[in-house]
Amino acid sequence: MKQMMAAALVALCAGTAGAFAEPVKIGMITTLSGGGAGLGVDTRDAFLLAIKKSGNKDIEVVVEDDAQKPELAVQIADKMIQSEKVDLLTGIIWSNLAMAVVPSVTAQDVIYLSPNAGPSPLAGAGCNANYFNVAYQNDNFHEAMGQYANGDYKKTFILAPNYPAGKDSLTGFKRYYKGELAGEVYTQLGQTDYAAEIAQIRASGADSVFFFLPGGMGIAFTKQYGQSGVTIPLMGPGFSFSQDVLGAIGDAAVGVRNSASWSKDLDNEANKTFVADFQAEYGRLPSIYAAQGYDTANLILSAVAKASVTDKEAFRAALKEADFPSVRGKFKFNTNNHPIQDIYVREVVKEGDVITNKIIATAFTDHSDAYAKDCKM
Repeated sequence: MKQMMAAALVALCAGTAGAFAEPVKIGMITTLSGGGAGLGVDTRDAFLLAIKKSGNKDIEVVVEDDAQKPELAVQIADKMIQSEKVDLLTGIIWSNLAMAVVPSVTAQDVIYLSPNAGPSPLAGAGCNANYFNVAYQNDNFHEAMGQYANGDYKKTFILAPNYPAGKDSLTGFKRYYKGELAGEVYTQLGQTDYAAEIAQIRASGADSVFFFLPGGMGIAFTKQYGQSGVTIPLMGPGFSFSQDVLGAIGDAAVGVRNSASWSKDLDNEANKTFVADFQAEYGRLPSIYAAQGYDTANLILSAVAKASVTDKEAFRAALKEADFPSVRGKFKFNTNNHPIQDIYVREVVKEGDVITNKIIATAFTDHSDAYAKDCKM
């Protein structure tokens, strides 16, 4: 059940050598099996690509599969801290796993950097100086679609899985959406049959549907929705239409609008290099999970160049500076160690035979989360 999936040991080139050439051991706990494996694989692959490109041979990355099980993730984290003596932890995709692991990790005075999960309790009253979220706070992308929906829709049906990120999702959408709700449904986590929910949508009188169903859930829902004959427009956060799932969904995704802090067509040099390098290394386009994993690794590399990982205060300060070329362009941390960033609206399009996303609007500029005010750091 516990299997080491990868280790990265690479060399630091003279041009990027930091002042602290000391061994740094990073533990990555992520989902590499089951229905959510694609998300973890993209996060891992992009993280390791950034370390490889840096040439830093003093960094070791140990990767293990949490199999999307909170109890296993906790066991792995404890083993990595107590037995393997990791300096930093990262990698968790799912918010229920983050809620199980992060408080335990930070209580042991180990720094955790999230490349994805951003549950609201960890952004607000449960914030911690040892916890950095390099992705978003869970509500953010959903807030963006709520804002965007106000322009075209008056009666939206909303649904998400019944777990922390699902609840944050619909909370975020409703925070900015001003129209009427045609229905609000929480589905089972891991559900694959959505016939009943699609029937509810059909009968609801909705003029639009907003849903958050990451990984295999979103694939199943969108394909079944496309086959149902229901023509009510779909909206979602970028997770539900990330590059890792678009191929599996197929043409049913084309035309769907979704929100994200990143897209492969963002016009900055760091992003152009990342997209090209990821394709060259892995033979596929990167997803938002890959972009976040890549930025997380480069954030760590920027801090390693400035401070010793053994000096927690100095290393946290170096992380807080976020002095790295983000593939998102602008990136900085708020007072609660969560991002302040732009959030875009994308449309799923077909480029030749490839289904992907293109940016069509900016929903928010320099957007921060609603919970930072409750963080007392």
